[in-house]
Amino acid sequence: MPPADASAHALAARLLPLLDLTSLGEDDSPARIEALCARARAQGLPAALCVYPEHVTTARRALTGTAVKIATVVNFPDGGCDAARAERETRRALAAGADEIDLVLPWAAYCRGEAAAARAVVHAARRACGTTHALKLILETGELATAERIRAAAQLGIDAGVDFLKTSTGKVAVNATPEAAQAVLEVIAANGGRCGFKAAGGIRRLDDAAVYLQLARERLGDAWITPAHFRIGASALYDELAPLAAEGA
Repeated sequence: MPPADASAHALAARLLPLLDLTSLGEDDSPARIEALCARARAQGLPAALCVYPEHVTTARRALTGTAVKIATVVNFPDGGCDAARAERETRRALAAGADEIDLVLPWAAYCRGEAAAARAVVHAARRACGTTHALKLILETGELATAERIRAAAQLGIDAGVDFLKTSTGKVAVNATPEAAQAVLEVIAANGGRCGFKAAGGIRRLDDAAVYLQLARERLGDAWITPAHFRIGASALYDELAPLAAEGA
């Protein structure tokens, strides 16, 4: 493989601090999470580390002293309609040390026309997070399927006060796509850019990530693209970003 050029190094350095480094494997162990945290300390820190709730305490301890946020998932991956469950899971995750909550929208209910049930789940998690913890709403855009439905679900999230709109769980057949990202970003832009965006699901290469970065830049401007507004959720992507960013430093 030929050496990467300066533009690839610069892009990797731009993207690494925007990454939600993710490990949501069914066989994840504390040792595996500790090793991932050690690697992040050694090779380059992301914006956040996203793990299952049972690993929040391990990740928090392993990344003590860094600025890396600890994120976890609730109502995941099914996107159920039980608002009390979503609130309980959120409170438990926060008590364990999570900084950020990635909540799955009840997308199946939403597709059936049960918007009120979906809204109740989002509001329950928002209450639990309060104003001190970030709430990311996973829309599961591949299952919402149409641009019209994606836009409407994105607006529901913004109206409920979520901090980020996220494309996907990574657990379904169709995850992040540029078309879905464009629809979500257009809604965010139409609402003044106060809500952030997270592309997640199947983003494995630098070139893939660059597409989402450019979509956000075109609609919201380069200054908007900070960890407070823009994230990419990925695991394999880190394998490419970290060495490139280090080589270009």
